[in-house]
Amino acid sequence: MIKLSVNINKIATLRNARGGNFPNVVKVASDIQDFGAQGITIHPRPDERHIRYQDAYDLKKVVTTEFNIEGNPIQKFMDMVLTIKPDQVTLVPDGIDAITSNSGWDTIKNLDFLKEIIAEFKLKGIRTSIFIDTNLKFIEAAAKTGTDRIELYTEEYATQYELGNKEAIKPYIESAILASNLGMGINAGHDLSLNNIQYFAQNIPNLMEVSIGHALITESLYYGLDNVINMYKYKLKVKS
Repeated sequence: MIKLSVNINKIATLRNARGGNFPNVVKVASDIQDFGAQGITIHPRPDERHIRYQDAYDLKKVVTTEFNIEGNPIQKFMDMVLTIKPDQVTLVPDGIDAITSNSGWDTIKNLDFLKEIIAEFKLKGIRTSIFIDTNLKFIEAAAKTGTDRIELYTEEYATQYELGNKEAIKPYIESAILASNLGMGINAGHDLSLNNIQYFAQNIPNLMEVSIGHALITESLYYGLDNVINMYKYKLKVKS
């Protein structure tokens, strides 16, 4: 079964737009689980423009499915994750001023750094994942870091799929096969949507989890959050 983890950053963005605590991020996360999602993802950034660091601590109390915290492992992020001990930490090489994640790790250049960071998380029993492009050399190097999983950065697939280019799935298939052969689990995320998720899920071998935020929350404006979550779950399990 491919798990659906819902990224709730956009819920926090909406809250922050007016100040106060509405919508309540913790309540929405709890509701999302009740609607059937198998995980909650957050990606706090240093400027706290959407998810705040305090949200991560508050969410720990209510997430009963799988708690996934994404981010660049700066010291503040490291301290938070090691204290909260979520089910999974996904390492993303964001610049401080990045609007959204826009590249995966160069695991060759950052091999020693990632090995050190990952070892520290794993000592606390936290599953690790590395956000990565479909570069087979980077995937080979990722296996040397000791990470449990990789998360395939899917923006290029999503962009090309919208243009009708289904051949764009091929590098992702090759990457997933290689990662599996090297003993790593496969996650995926970024710009996956109701429109493109089913084809992706049908073709990526050993896909374990997708993390979806922006598209899912946007689609929920039209169809409702409960309905959209179950639409995703249906598409993730339907075979061609």
